[in-house]
Amino acid sequence: MPNDTTTCLLVRHGHVAGITPPRFRGRIEFPLTSLGHRQAEALRDRVAHEWQPAAIYTSALGRCVETGRAIGEPLGRIPQPSEGFLDIDYGQWQGLSHEEVRTRWPDAWMCWRDQPDRAVIPDGETLEAVATRATRALHDILRQHPGKTVVVVAHDSVNRVLLLHALGLPLQRYWSIQQAPCTLNVLTCIENVLAVRTLNETGHTTGL
Repeated sequence: MPNDTTTCLLVRHGHVAGITPPRFRGRIEFPLTSLGHRQAEALRDRVAHEWQPAAIYTSALGRCVETGRAIGEPLGRIPQPSEGFLDIDYGQWQGLSHEEVRTRWPDAWMCWRDQPDRAVIPDGETLEAVATRATRALHDILRQHPGKTVVVVAHDSVNRVLLLHALGLPLQRYWSIQQAPCTLNVLTCIENVLAVRTLNETGHTTGL
């Protein structure tokens, strides 16, 4: 790979309560479960085996910081929290189950499922707002580490919009991207142009 290639290992945090059955987690603090810690350790070993990251950046929420700390431990890297990678603000939906939201806001719920790029979450963020802050944060980091490898630990929603950005796809395709806990996506950047080398790799967490 050319020396001017910057690599971003974009990962999701490990398992937390609220993933199954699903709830709108957003900005609520959820610690990693025991499964989440095992997933983070498996991802740690995968990253350490193949790369030598120059830096690790995470969402400021604890579940991402914990995952980043595990990845950084054998590398001597301390995770640096970034507000740009915070999970989507779900406003009044935060903490509620999908069924509760569907019952209380049926029209907004249907829009979220069918046209997520147009959905307006009560007192929450739009996907466009998430994409704007997350892509700005990502490109800022890539510019700081030209020719190096960096790790970004974020959330399902943030990773989806970043991957759509890298693939040149509209936010309308939000549900086309899947992100499992502690998944690995490998992005490369040459002259500020992103490319996706691998998407939603989970082999390192199989069987946990």
